[in-house]
Amino acid sequence: MVGFAAYGRWQAWLRRPPLGWLGGILSKWADSAEESFSKIPARPGPDWLAAAVVYEVFPRAFSKEGNLAGVTQRLAELKHLGADVIWLMPIHPTGEKDKPGPEGSPYAVRDYYNIDPRLGSKKDLIELVETAHGLGLKVILDLVPNHTAWDAVWMKDFDLYRKNSQGEVMYPQPAWKDVAALDYAQPKTRQAMIGVMRYWLHEAKVDGFRCDAACFVPLDFWEEARAALDSDHPSVLLLAEADDPPYLTKAFDLDYDWPLYHSLNRVMLEGKPVTDLRKTWEASRATFPQGSRHLSFSDNHDQVRAVARYGMDGAIAAQVLMFTLDGVPLVYNGMEVGDATESTAPALFENKKIEWKEVGRPPIRDLYRSLIAFRKQNKAMTSGEVVWLENSRNREVVSFVRKGEEQEILVVINFSSRPLEVVVRTGEKDAFGVVEFSDHLRKGLGTPARLQLPGFGWSIFKRKTATKGPEKQDSRA
Repeated sequence: MVGFAAYGRWQAWLRRPPLGWLGGILSKWADSAEESFSKIPARPGPDWLAAAVVYEVFPRAFSKEGNLAGVTQRLAELKHLGADVIWLMPIHPTGEKDKPGPEGSPYAVRDYYNIDPRLGSKKDLIELVETAHGLGLKVILDLVPNHTAWDAVWMKDFDLYRKNSQGEVMYPQPAWKDVAALDYAQPKTRQAMIGVMRYWLHEAKVDGFRCDAACFVPLDFWEEARAALDSDHPSVLLLAEADDPPYLTKAFDLDYDWPLYHSLNRVMLEGKPVTDLRKTWEASRATFPQGSRHLSFSDNHDQVRAVARYGMDGAIAAQVLMFTLDGVPLVYNGMEVGDATESTAPALFENKKIEWKEVGRPPIRDLYRSLIAFRKQNKAMTSGEVVWLENSRNREVVSFVRKGEEQEILVVINFSSRPLEVVVRTGEKDAFGVVEFSDHLRKGLGTPARLQLPGFGWSIFKRKTATKGPEKQDSRA
């Protein structure tokens, strides 16, 4: 949902300085709560999720046709890229009342039980899902549970909505004036939304849901929904647009790694040292339940495109980090060709198409395909612990090892635009061998002991796991 990233977690609110002595007490309570979550296990997600890559599709922008059939026609291409999960942005009819642009917002749903006629029909969705399943792909729908359009079918029953003291239906957030807030204090609202989820799981055989603005909906609803769905669909995948530890204990398999995304922006746009990335990663691992999985992204429909924020080479370096750390990486449609077509507001409400022709742009698709294949072929990349390593350019260069039982993968990324020479302190005599990737235009030259990296350059090395590895500076079990 537009603007979601601007809202901090409840822990951040509790620590606001103006709260004074009360803030100190509440802050200690929040710290204690976070610590307690780090000592319990996360909900065990499906085994395949560790090695998965999620591909987000904006159907209106994805193809010339701008519909579901246009997505279906290119599913084999997404499979070849290495995608495992296709996330379809909202496909339902959109509101006309108070719509923010000519096309309306896909997140202002008018009818949860139908398909936007501009995108096709239920038959088209079923064909898309069947084709995806035939290719070994999973499909999740974008569920919008926090609010509806003002002219939604559900508006016939005002009891489903939150109201102010005058009995008027409310906006969910002050800036979201095109939508009306649903009321999860009402049992009938809860049952209605669970009914929507059950309908599409049964009718179209989708594999799960990306849940928009999930943290604005009560956690106990999500736990209730999970229990209800598990009775008939125990393998359903639930992805939360949230970054709050309790959401991963019982309800969700995966959430957003907003902290890592914001840290990346601080490094790339504000000149913060790359040690910020490590500190952010460590803080998340000390806060979230053990074994938590997070969606790692440098680009999505709510943000200015990565190539516009970081430049082409910077965007590639950022995505290399997403492919090599321990999250579940996201590819937003068009990233693989360096597309800069905006989709965040106000472009979200307009009809803008991805420019798929790669004229004048580097062959990013082949590079990403190679990186994804390497990730899937090397178990250390999907189940190995992360061990951060010191290097001689710690302000600009990130270095870490993905350490598995049989192999270790060393990743070194220069997040500055300047060429640098760096020494990575691996702590071992056994040499790493460089991994070559097709169309690697910014590769480093040399070994970890003396590595020449161009601006936004990066290198990946590999070796068999040593008997005694590098001194562990932090890791994820």
